[in-house]
Amino acid sequence: MATPSKTPPGSDPKQLERTGTVREIGSQAVWSLSSCKPGFGVDQLRDDNLETYWQSDGSQPHLVNIQFRRKTTVKMLCMYADYKSDESYTPSKISVRVGNNFHNLQEIRLGHDLISGRWN
Repeated sequence: MATPSKTPPGSDPKQLERTGTVREIGSQAVWSLSSCKPGFGVDQLRDDNLETYWQSDGSQPHLVNIQFRRKTTVKMLCMYADYKSDESYTPSKISVRVGNNFHNLQEIRLGHDLISGRWN
């Protein structure tokens, strides 16, 4: 299993995109959620507005599924979470899984200390 490269602390994904260091490819994917409250779905999750967000509405685990139409290499995954603003909805653990379909997903990364801002 390859170890993903880490974004330097304090790096702004939008700045990295403007300089050509990274390219946002999320728009090439189909996004789905395990559940969401009305007005707090995929559109709010992806709108680049730090004041809007996804809010789940169901039992755990809460899932964000990102499916590309063809095999796609993803080198960096950027997420924003603001524990100080909304601790009850900040995940304590995030699992990243990859595969060819939902039935063969394999976990490649598991973060347990997201509240501190560090990926373990």
